[in-house]
Amino acid sequence: MSHQVTIQPSGRQFTVQDDETVLEAALRENLALPYGCRNGACGTCKGRVLSGTVDHGAHQAGTLPDEDKAKGLTLFCTAKPTSDLVIEAKEIGATQDIPVKTLPCRVEKMEKRAADVMALWLKLPSNERLQFLPGQYIDFLLKDGKRRSFSLANAPEDDTLLELHIRHVLGGFFTDQVFGAMKVKDIVRINGPLGSFFLRTSDKPIIFLAGGTGFAPIKSILTHAFHHGGDRQMTLYWGAKSLADLYLAALPAQWQTEHGNFAFVPVLSEPGADWSGRTGLVHQAVLADYADLSGYQVYACGAPPMIEAAKRDFMTKGLPEAEFFSDSFAFQ
Repeated sequence: MSHQVTIQPSGRQFTVQDDETVLEAALRENLALPYGCRNGACGTCKGRVLSGTVDHGAHQAGTLPDEDKAKGLTLFCTAKPTSDLVIEAKEIGATQDIPVKTLPCRVEKMEKRAADVMALWLKLPSNERLQFLPGQYIDFLLKDGKRRSFSLANAPEDDTLLELHIRHVLGGFFTDQVFGAMKVKDIVRINGPLGSFFLRTSDKPIIFLAGGTGFAPIKSILTHAFHHGGDRQMTLYWGAKSLADLYLAALPAQWQTEHGNFAFVPVLSEPGADWSGRTGLVHQAVLADYADLSGYQVYACGAPPMIEAAKRDFMTKGLPEAEFFSDSFAFQ
């Protein structure tokens, strides 16, 4: 049985079909609600049900605790309506005119950047281009119907090939294939662009926070920003265990020499004896450098614990919640 959903404050309406989540139906209707992981892990899609009822679906308890449910909150990526709904959600207008496509791609190039990081370049059909906002991601469509999400690392201006940075998760169904059986000229199917992690218009200086391959979408955003110029101050804090895990550190180091409005701060949590740079957790390096974050925007990308800690701790330094944007790399 289908149910109608009305979004407030915009008043837009859409229909959720049987076995669809609220988010799936909204995206099908080209209504861009904010989301990140799409599996109930990150909380980016959390919103309020003003009237009606939902089945909250499978999610991480810490992302939607019982007290949130009691307040009428839910995760639209896992919630399925059990009646007509009126929901309160912030729509992302900038993505509404970008079509989401399903396309075949050919693996054009593979390059191992670290022991557990593979850079992958996909070639689209000759008559196709994927329009996207820097920071968005694509899904690989697997033969068993499952999806695997990875951020685009190239900027929209350079869209001949799609660049991805894939970290090997031991025992991970898809990443085991990438590091084992996948080879150049293989054909894969993708769906995208997806996600609401992109640069908002503002005059505020930006702090980028990347953990591991969370650098990929930030690379896309920064490359695009440098291409279009501007003098907005931007600082990248990139955290990893060891120097080898900062698999493309020479690139932001080069940006720092070329652009007076950009600074790069690498942070290692398990450095070797020869490391003289910053150490510890990457978000704590930001806390050490900024006593007041009230005048900043933050864009954070990495594992859920890093995202959660950064948001919590940055808000204690005055960062407005509305100025914290994140893309949570939850394992699937």
